[in-house]
Amino acid sequence: MRIPRIFHSSAISLNSEFNLDDDAANHVGRVLRMPVGSAITLFNGDGFNYAAVISSSDKKRVSVIASEQQPNTVESPLSIHLGQGISRGDRMDFAIQKAVELGVTEITPLFTERCGVKLDTERLAKRTEQWQKIAISACEQSGRSIVPKVHPAINLTQWLAQQTKELKLTLHPWAKDTIKTLAPSTGIRLVIGPEGGFTDAEMSQTSDAGFIGIQLGPRVLRTETAALTAISALQLQFGDLA
Repeated sequence: MRIPRIFHSSAISLNSEFNLDDDAANHVGRVLRMPVGSAITLFNGDGFNYAAVISSSDKKRVSVIASEQQPNTVESPLSIHLGQGISRGDRMDFAIQKAVELGVTEITPLFTERCGVKLDTERLAKRTEQWQKIAISACEQSGRSIVPKVHPAINLTQWLAQQTKELKLTLHPWAKDTIKTLAPSTGIRLVIGPEGGFTDAEMSQTSDAGFIGIQLGPRVLRTETAALTAISALQLQFGDLA
């Protein structure tokens, strides 16, 4: 039986009892219904796994004892910061979940002219919290121990203006370059448009900001498919996908 991987947001001390976070305790105690003595693997974003057992459990809390810190070497040598145009419904959730599984290191949701999503300050804060939880859940599932940061959403212009030494890429159906023609890189900043795509003015903005247009092939892909296809191809070319 596979040992569940559980995220714990605080520092983890060995050989001393501590309570899991509320979300983790709810998942372990109420969803998985794991009894005292069950083995779990904890991680907190520091890059390690921690072997632990459940020492006590009730309706309100779950306590554990971690016995061993274990190195985790699943992180890709390729760093990818994904700027993802915000899409409607669960498409954005799906894109974030799968991007984390594929090894991205940072995600910034982007407001664009055609994103079609309007969020006030309170709703945006809740969505950002939800997106971060999706990233954590994807790490639990995929075996990662470093949790990608989901940054607060900003508009495309702000994100393009950020200073970086990473290789900057965007998708363009008529681009002459492909991922196979790019020079090797260990750091990439990838921007993906929303469901309606970038406007001509926004495409010009990306070009003016130094983003290289690349094409993935002859077919038109949905925004969430485009992001995952591009990340997969980049990991295959420069990262750790076999």
